Amino acid sequence: MEQSSTSQAFHWMSRSEYLSTLPLWRRCLAMLNWRPVFEIEQETARLRQEKENLKQEIERLRKGNERLDAVLQYSDSNSQTPPSTDSD
Repeated sequence: MEQSSTSQAFHWMSRSEYLSTLPLWRRCLAMLNWRPVFEIEQETARLRQEKENLKQEIERLRKGNERLDAVLQYSDSNSQTPPSTDSD
């Protein structure tokens, strides 16, 4: 069973590593017409990974809150207040 790319750890590539993954014609075009596309793609990938991590953290916290609520509800239903005694 293969995992999705969003669940894998983000790998930072240097500009030269990134360019080496491109076909030759695309590499030449990138050299001639340089724009900050590489940096934008890297930042976008980093932000997507961070967003995924935050979603997982929110889900983990939500489940923790549900467990705490269940424990509090259970303890409230089992706790009995002692009868009041008048000691006048």
